[in-house]
Amino acid sequence: MMTFPRFFCPQPLAIGTGLALPENAARHAARVLRLGVGADLLLFDGRGGEYAARIAVVKKDAVWVDVLAWQERECESPLRITLVQALQAGDKMDMTVQKAVELGVAAIQPVSSRRGVVRLDGERAARRVEHWRGVAASACEQCGRNRVPEVFPLMPLEGWLAALASGPAATSAAQQRIMLAPGGAASLSALPRSGEVILLVGAEGGLDPQESKLATGAGFAPVCLGPRILRTETAGLAALASLQTLWGDFKGEDHV
Repeated sequence: MMTFPRFFCPQPLAIGTGLALPENAARHAARVLRLGVGADLLLFDGRGGEYAARIAVVKKDAVWVDVLAWQERECESPLRITLVQALQAGDKMDMTVQKAVELGVAAIQPVSSRRGVVRLDGERAARRVEHWRGVAASACEQCGRNRVPEVFPLMPLEGWLAALASGPAATSAAQQRIMLAPGGAASLSALPRSGEVILLVGAEGGLDPQESKLATGAGFAPVCLGPRILRTETAGLAALASLQTLWGDFKGEDHV
């Protein structure tokens, strides 16, 4: 089956209209893929489905396309996972966002934690969140998703947990709250099946005891992935793949 390049266009799309590709998408189409006039491609605006389009004009880094048809295609997981990830050093956070999107997360909440080695605040934090949103959109282009997961503004973990705990008094049967903790008594397979999961993953140093206590108070079950200590960039992705296998769309069968 022929596959066409895919590009995220955040503006609303409509059949029979023409538009200029966003700057980054246009540069990638013209310079990297070397697409010319008449080349077919796919566009999505993050609202579901995708649009068949064709390049009408190419001028340096500017590309105009005609939107031809709408296709009702989705590949979202039936399991809604929100990944709450403590900040990671270097480019690990980029990789985690990218791979988490490929693994089907519905949303990502970056948090700063006591044992984290990265400190972001103010304008610097806002710029990083915008960068991660771009990483998420690019991952959707690559993996075929038409809905871009939300990357929420950075929050202190303790503040985020306090806000969560002040919400509904108890998690419903439809939602499972999990924090990864070496030595945790439970395993993922021992938890009751759920259609919605909030997964909390600490930074390089794990969660501070006070943070773990607050998380437990907010309804998070400490879960161990096995006898080995996994790095933060490994642990979250391993848990996501396991959850998709247990309750999501890795099973290749009808889902609840």
